[in-house]
Amino acid sequence: MTASDRLAALERMVRNRPDDPRLRFGLALEYLNAGRPEDGVRELRLYLDRADDEGNAWGRLGAALLDLGRDDEARTAYRTGIEAALRHGHPTMAEELRETLENLDG
Repeated sequence: MTASDRLAALERMVRNRPDDPRLRFGLALEYLNAGRPEDGVRELRLYLDRADDEGNAWGRLGAALLDLGRDDEARTAYRTGIEAALRHGHPTMAEELRETLENLDG
């Protein structure tokens, strides 16, 4: 299955099950991998509206926003990701997100 096939399949699945957060997350990752960061950001936000993410999606959202030059939004995503990671008992992930945020702030 090609990347294009995976993307088309996920788009179909999301149309059929728009409230399934796992599908949204998968679609977001495929968009990001396909070089479609705006679509990836949109799907990550829809995923995050529906799921209690443990930090991973927040970090991916932050990175995608940075790629788009939306640094202030990226900072907010990283901060939220740090809080989520700590809330879910993932101190290593929280530290990685914190380091990324600190590097961004210089």
